[in-house]
Amino acid sequence: MNETDYIFPTIILMGVCGCGKTTIGKQLAAMLDGQFFDGDDYHPASNIDKMSHGIALNDTDRKSWLDSLCQLINSRKSSGEPTIVACSSLKSTYRQQLRSCAVKTQFVYLRGDRQTILQRMQNRANQENHFMPASLIDSQFAILEEPVNAIQVDISSSPEEICPQIIAAVKMTLGMDCPV
Repeated sequence: MNETDYIFPTIILMGVCGCGKTTIGKQLAAMLDGQFFDGDDYHPASNIDKMSHGIALNDTDRKSWLDSLCQLINSRKSSGEPTIVACSSLKSTYRQQLRSCAVKTQFVYLRGDRQTILQRMQNRANQENHFMPASLIDSQFAILEEPVNAIQVDISSSPEEICPQIIAAVKMTLGMDCPV
């Protein structure tokens, strides 16, 4: 198979807030000569307003957001390069919807315990102006349905260690001819 004929997978980095989706996603995109898209950028203003006021989103709130991400993923099908998307994808139904948008989709679950996530969220609050407050961590863990068909990566390692692990796991899962 010619590499130009290969349909690159859409890699969706999933997990609760503060698990490192954006940091890992940017690094993966650079390593793979791909494009990174942060799901946070696709939230409607009403969702961002709710979260910034400490109000957890519900399924209705997430519907238009997931629809926007599906449109993005669909638009990338013929891009000829890897697409990396950061999206919490906390429920199985959300993952099913996103999986239906691409020919090849690989979820990577960035898994961490509550204490690690809380520490990261507190650090992020001190360094960045992010709309998601640490107070929403428990609501994220409450609805998290851990994935069965995903690559699972422990977030206790550094991004420099995690990214090669993800690339190796994607190759193993999708086949060694995967040009990722």
